Amino acid sequence: MKLPRIAELALGHTVNWLTVYGFDYGLYPFVIWQLGPLVGGGIMALASLVICLLTLWFYDWSKRDWLGIEAIKDLREPGETKGLRKLFARALQAGDIPAFLALSIYTDPFITTAYMRRGAFTSMTRRDWGIFLGSWLIGNGEWILVLSGGIWMVRAAISWLGVGQ
Repeated sequence: MKLPRIAELALGHTVNWLTVYGFDYGLYPFVIWQLGPLVGGGIMALASLVICLLTLWFYDWSKRDWLGIEAIKDLREPGETKGLRKLFARALQAGDIPAFLALSIYTDPFITTAYMRRGAFTSMTRRDWGIFLGSWLIGNGEWILVLSGGIWMVRAAISWLGVGQ
């Protein structure tokens, strides 16, 4: 059964949103809170690697653009955009390195790789593996630092307020 395009995109975005936000804003901070940035961050970075790789393989296997990634490639073309979208579009238009950095920080390795590779639903080339692993390293490193700083601030506030004493 083939879904209408709008239903396919809605389902794809919903499942991706639930997975990414549940992982990034639920499980990831909890594990770092419990195990610290080195052990917890390492465990979650490896889990991220597996999840993103499985998602990329599913994306290629399904041969369906259920997130509209191929349509996002249109942002490379100059056009009418505003705010954060304009800044993001400028990074995509500035070339591969700025696009790679923006995508690695703003999205996950699956989306970065699917967006940056040449062609759609193709096997992974050496370049694609470099993009995937580089994005994984940058994205998880940045996220571990952000979460660790946030957790440190929450713990300091709790200590300062004397909560739980």
